[in-house]
Amino acid sequence: MHSSDPHRQPLLDDAATRAQRYLAALSTRAVAPSPAAIAGLAALDAPLPPGPQDAAAVLARLDEIVSPATMAMAGPRFFGFVIGGALPVAVAANWLATAWDQNTGLYAATPGTAHIEQAALARLLDVLQLPRDAAGAFVTGGTVANLAALAAARHRVLANAGWSVEADGLFGAPPVTVIVGEEAHPTLLKSLGVLGLGRSRVTRVAVDDQGRMRPDALPRMVGPTIVCLQAGNVNTGAFDPVAQIAPRAREAGAWVHVDGAFGLWARATPARAHLAAGVELADSWATDAHKWLNVPYDSGVAFVRDAEALRAAMAITAEYLPTAGPQRNPSDYTPELSRRARGVDIWAALETLGRSGVAALIEGCCEHARHFAAGLAAAGCEILNEVVLNQVLVSFGSPQRTLAVIAALQQDGTCWAGSTVWQGRTAMRISVSCWATTSDDVEKSIAAILRIARA
Repeated sequence: MHSSDPHRQPLLDDAATRAQRYLAALSTRAVAPSPAAIAGLAALDAPLPPGPQDAAAVLARLDEIVSPATMAMAGPRFFGFVIGGALPVAVAANWLATAWDQNTGLYAATPGTAHIEQAALARLLDVLQLPRDAAGAFVTGGTVANLAALAAARHRVLANAGWSVEADGLFGAPPVTVIVGEEAHPTLLKSLGVLGLGRSRVTRVAVDDQGRMRPDALPRMVGPTIVCLQAGNVNTGAFDPVAQIAPRAREAGAWVHVDGAFGLWARATPARAHLAAGVELADSWATDAHKWLNVPYDSGVAFVRDAEALRAAMAITAEYLPTAGPQRNPSDYTPELSRRARGVDIWAALETLGRSGVAALIEGCCEHARHFAAGLAAAGCEILNEVVLNQVLVSFGSPQRTLAVIAALQQDGTCWAGSTVWQGRTAMRISVSCWATTSDDVEKSIAAILRIARA
């Protein structure tokens, strides 16, 4: 296809029409795809065509085969995992950024998108009430946000011990103690494994009945140490007591990292900010924009107070790369050199919502979670957690009965929620994260859950 191909405009118009039709149906379709739609995916497994195909026909096949087989994650009644449906303006900005097709690594090569990411970073630090001079990295999601922040942590604690990990690796390096809570998210542990710090050699700290790290159980901290805290337990929504733990850790010379994939956004609403009190005392933070800011996948952000530590862990250069100049080069702070301009979607969402709109989005989801808990508890279901944020854990009796209710609900199609095992209890986990969810959606979902549980 040549850049002046007359078929381009009709093709893009057709794509926009198909996308809008898909989005318009999200609120009325079954949340989970049907078995027939999933079986139809086998049509994609045909051999590579021997020659070029008509682009419009390819797009049509893609829509006709794959769209029915998707999960309605962007819809108002998907409550599995912690997934926000993309705001319309974020989808539109994403389309525009895709058309720009900017490899946003170097300011000199892509000044427009590099600049908008710098502006988006400043707004994120503002709305999340983090140090305004912190460095930031726009990455794929919470896993890589944790990885980038912990790479900076690894650099600093080893540099303080006289070791250059970027130059000399970990062979022969002073040992690094990593302290995590018993209910640390597995993506944090994955990041530690990728960084060579080990998934299993961490020091685990006991937690309370909501999954919060217990300050009284903290071990003595000596030598290079990284303490990983949690803002928003993935099951309960609870927060580690950062205000109590961070000063002790920093006094001992430890680096404090906060995994706040969704919970960090509590700081954006006056009604919930107290839950994350003390988070600003940490040295680094990780969060997802594709969760509670409701931008399209993929979009995570790492923040690091010590900008030089992040840059030392990530920056590269080469003869052919235009890295010189006073401007911020995004690739100096991210694991990737080549990547899409994720900050465009974030800037558009923040510009559209404003401070009060972000707060309303977060608070609305929390109120829907309380609505779920109250409605299900009133009908005799057991709510296992204190519903402080957007997470609700529900038991319907025995593990077998609870799992049966969840399986039937997923097949029913009214809404979708997943299962978990938390502190020995099997539960349905309801996560409310989507801008489009309404009270009517919650009522409809409660009715479906109770109808299935009673059956």
